[in-house]
Order: sequence, then structure tokens, then C-alpha cells
Amino acid sequence: MAAKFIKTLSIATGLSTALLLTGFSSNALAMSPFQATYQFSYNGKNMGSATRTLSKNGNNWNYVFAAKAAAIASATESSNFTLSNGQIQSNSFSRTSKILVHNDTMSIKFNPNTKTINTNKSDKARSFAWKTGALDELNAELQVREDLKGSGLKSSYLIADAKGLDTRHFVKQGNESVKTAYGTFDTVKVVLTHDNSAKQSIFWLAPKLDYLPVKMSHQDGKTSYSLSLTGYKN
Repeated sequence: MAAKFIKTLSIATGLSTALLLTGFSSNALAMSPFQATYQFSYNGKNMGSATRTLSKNGNNWNYVFAAKAAAIASATESSNFTLSNGQIQSNSFSRTSKILVHNDTMSIKFNPNTKTINTNKSDKARSFAWKTGALDELNAELQVREDLKGSGLKSSYLIADAKGLDTRHFVKQGNESVKTAYGTFDTVKVVLTHDNSAKQSIFWLAPKLDYLPVKMSHQDGKTSYSLSLTGYKN
């Protein structure tokens, strides 16, 4: 459960917003550190909390997403990257998850000099070709946010997982007002399309908070996950 939850969120938290800035004005703010907290629900029941934290040291950035569902499951993702002219260059990514006594790990190393990406999931190593613009599931959210503040969204994004690079697309579905424990926000509603019609991921992004996702939901057959913002500090 935790691994699926984290993966869903990442791009998120996919924040991945395939939108135009229609209906909103936005200053091209530089990326800046922040921390956001969320309530996590599973199949309609409040199960725990989640946190997104972005920090930097020089031009080295670290983005961490952590979630905990009571004493049942927990998961943490961490992305390390640099930023130049609004473009993220991925360095490394890691995920750890625990469900009861069962642990799972995954790591990704981006090597633009040798044009390879090396991954290791549950002690199974793989290597495949690196491509310009390759992102991980976590920093892809930040790249989308930078693109929205700049020249606009790309037609697609290359996201690395344990087995290779996947192409992701996001579709804008209008604007909505969303009420959270932290306040009510005008948002852009974005849907992440899946090849499997039983899956659907929706993100509500708030321009007022630099396009932070203030709400998200994921449906996978009869299983659903959701996040709602409870706190934010910049």
C-alpha cells in the first residue's frame, strides 16, 4: 500500500500539472525551499499524514516526500538534483517503504556523462540509456511547476523508474475552488492519464502557493488514496 501510495503521489505529487496559466496570473518566482504537510486517506478513511520538504545547499537541491499510515505502513522518497535556467538535472533518487514487517527499497543513479541510468530495486540491478531531460517521479513535480512559471508545459515528460524511462502526459480539466484544513484555494485541476482505464490520478494545484498541490486523489479499481493540505511554510 505504501509503495503504491508514494508512487502515485510523487509526480506529483506529480503535481504534474498539464495546464496553461489560463485564469490565473503568476509571477515567475524562483524555486525556493518549503515544507508542506498533508492528511492521508485510504479508501475514504483517515489513515495518517504526509510531508513534502524542499531544501538546498548551494545549487544542490533535495526534495523529500514522506508518508505514514498509522502503524501499518510508511514510505519515504528522496530526490537530489541541480537546477540551471529552469531545467532540473537529476542526480539520484531513492525510495524506501515498509508494510508491517516487509521492507522494499529502490534507487536510481543518473549518469549524464556516461549516458546511462542505473537502478536497483529489491537487490535487482538494471541499466538503461540516459536521455536529456530525464527526471524521477519526485522532481518531475518541481519541473512542471518551473515550466508553468516559464515558457509553459512540455508536451510530455520522461520519468525514470526501476525498469526504464516512461513518457507521462497531463491534461488540464479546468479550475476549481478547493477547501483544505489550511484554507480555501483557487486551483488548477489536472489529470494524469494512465494506459489502464481503471486508474485515474487528479491533482489540484494552487497558484497562490507556487502551484503546490493542495489536494490529490488516485483511484485504482476499488482502491483509492487522497491527500489534503494541512500546513505550509516557505
